[in-house]
Amino acid sequence: MTTAAQPVQTVQPVPHVRDSLTMLRRNLLHARRYPSMTLQVALIPVFLLLLFVYVFGSALGTGIGQGGDRTAYLAYLVPGILLMTAGVGAVPTAVAVCTDMTEGIVARFRTMAISRASILVGHVVGSVIRTAITLVLVTAVALAIGFRPDASPVEWLAACALLALFVLALTWLSVALGLISKTPEGASNAPLPISFLLPFVSSTFVPVDSMPSWIRWFAEYQPFTTVIETVRGLLTGTGIGHDGWMAVAWCVAIAVLGFVWSLRLFDRDTH
Repeated sequence: MTTAAQPVQTVQPVPHVRDSLTMLRRNLLHARRYPSMTLQVALIPVFLLLLFVYVFGSALGTGIGQGGDRTAYLAYLVPGILLMTAGVGAVPTAVAVCTDMTEGIVARFRTMAISRASILVGHVVGSVIRTAITLVLVTAVALAIGFRPDASPVEWLAACALLALFVLALTWLSVALGLISKTPEGASNAPLPISFLLPFVSSTFVPVDSMPSWIRWFAEYQPFTTVIETVRGLLTGTGIGHDGWMAVAWCVAIAVLGFVWSLRLFDRDTH
């Protein structure tokens, strides 16, 4: 006796994952249609890299004990520029989130059978992807002008993992900043203290030991410096000391803060 063939059952994605992927595609399509913001994110760190290497590199290299060697200063500078790239990448995320909230698209999404959290997840994952691509481009420019890291595959992997964690943390924080902003213009300014102020008051361009004592303590222990010193130690083979666990702790703390803050703001605004 033969039995009827059983129909082949296809595995359907979890609704939350499916909705998040849909929102991710929407976010990436917007980035492709309006590339100016993405292009700006890529050009700013590249411009700063070239400016500080070829205009200020000799003087700053002498100041940090490199004898005016631009190549040596380039090796010192690159980790900080990579962190600035992550900071600049927070700006378009805040603008995109604020635009969605102020133009009414979120209200339309609420009438559809989709996961509300997927709206934020799509922004976050899309931003992380765009920033990762920008980090690759900035690294390629640095290699092209003479950056020669001294890192093993394991150290490269650790540096990339830390950068990814830092990008994720700043992205969730930028989502919260976009949610509290009233206009896209305000959202574009909200991340600026993170994107520019903190990197300049850190070890991005000069060692914190060269700073006045009244600002040195803040510069040494703020999140950008700890992450920069960890990435710098991994890529140049100079060791990371206690900066490693501090960098991870800062990233996790910022990510949790941004995530919880974003969800509370989003739930409040959509009720």
